[in-house]
Amino acid sequence: MNKTFKPTTIALMISFLALLDPAKSIAESPDKMPITTSSKEALDNYLKGRDLNEKLRGQEARQFFQKAINLDPNFAVAHLQIAGVQASPKAFFESYNKARALVDKVSEAEKLWIFGFEAGAIDGDPMKQRKYMKELVSKFPNDERAHNLLAANYFGQQEWKSAIAEYEKAIAINPNFSAPYNQLGYAYRFMEDFDNAEKTFMKYIELIPDDPNPYDSYAELLMKLGRFDESIEQYKGALKVNPDFVFSHAGIATNLNFKGEHEAARKQLQFMYDNARDDGQRRTALTATAWSFVDEGNFGKGVEAIQKQYVLDEKRGDISAMAADLVLMGYIVIEVEGRESEALELFKKASAMVQASSVADKVKAQNIQTSNFNIGRAYTAMRDFENAKIYAAKFRERATKVQNGFQLKQAHQLDGLIALGEGDYDTSIKELMQTNLINPYNNFFLAKAYQAKGQLAKAKEYFEDAGHCNSLNGGPQACVRVKAQKESAAL
Repeated sequence: MNKTFKPTTIALMISFLALLDPAKSIAESPDKMPITTSSKEALDNYLKGRDLNEKLRGQEARQFFQKAINLDPNFAVAHLQIAGVQASPKAFFESYNKARALVDKVSEAEKLWIFGFEAGAIDGDPMKQRKYMKELVSKFPNDERAHNLLAANYFGQQEWKSAIAEYEKAIAINPNFSAPYNQLGYAYRFMEDFDNAEKTFMKYIELIPDDPNPYDSYAELLMKLGRFDESIEQYKGALKVNPDFVFSHAGIATNLNFKGEHEAARKQLQFMYDNARDDGQRRTALTATAWSFVDEGNFGKGVEAIQKQYVLDEKRGDISAMAADLVLMGYIVIEVEGRESEALELFKKASAMVQASSVADKVKAQNIQTSNFNIGRAYTAMRDFENAKIYAAKFRERATKVQNGFQLKQAHQLDGLIALGEGDYDTSIKELMQTNLINPYNNFFLAKAYQAKGQLAKAKEYFEDAGHCNSLNGGPQACVRVKAQKESAAL
């Protein structure tokens, strides 16, 4: 499984003398980042949680982080770590807020990590995050986890070569540190260097053969390559190692969707839902169920699956999750002719819900930015290009200000779709070529622009890309996959 942003922590051993201090920052050696806690027992639980977390076994890691926090309520990075493995957005923010409130009680290294986490996950400012991570690496150049954090920033901005360089530095420092192998394999995959991706995942399996994620990640590569049955077998291998590794259930279902076996896919997801251990896993099953219906062309059932998810989130009073559910519903109905205005109302309702909530001002500010994109997209689908351009300009302005590379690609997407709708195909192609072309949605509309210009060979190329992206459980893919395959076959 690929997780583009996974906050990780630092290995350390604690001495007996350190226990005499109420809160002590201690490191295994001077070149490793220290960590602050007042309890050896808390530290022991934290390290167990960290090990599981780095293997993407977040649900299991959570119990150890919680034990560490119970033993030392001021254990800042334990709060930070548990934030990343919480089952809901509400719990995420609660844990993050506790970590942030303790920032003046930790070491300089931990401050940099917390501030970097905040810049990326809360502020939506990846360049600010990169500044903190680079400073961390400069202070601890021989700490593998510092390099892994910086690599995650590059990875999130799709700067694959820079990410690979940092992951390789982490591995050179500690060849037995498993976490970098996972994302390194994905970085090679996204560069379409499938040979190195496969070699990396095989090394990952060799390193920790008794953990499920290496098999899961290799299965995803096989799925990308269209080797669906082999992929399913690898996912089954992950579940044999750990039957509770829910991501592999979603992977099996995605393969079945690609094989046209949608009912079998949803049966797999229902099993996942019925055996879920928390609402986070239930939400994952319901979202995957929605995309299975959408991939099959049943948009109404897709919305119903997200509505069930909304009910779960409403029972917990999780406003952020409820708003996210409304956005997902919006992106399903936007694909149905005649229902584009419903998407606009859902996007506006989601934004109003967050703005009226008690979440932090920074979160509200980032929500406004996201809403600018969503509302601009809805107006584009409604062919109200005047309003679409207003929201597109707002979105681009903020993305440019903070130099958020991923959002800048989204800005190009919005401008490209507006130009396509207005019949300006040259501008549309120019803009869409600067988007995230890992996203099959962008490839699909790029193909439509080439098709409109009469450049049918280029159109077929991008329809093929959109129709055979073979990515894990993706909403944009579900919306265009079958349409793209039909368009390609007709050319």
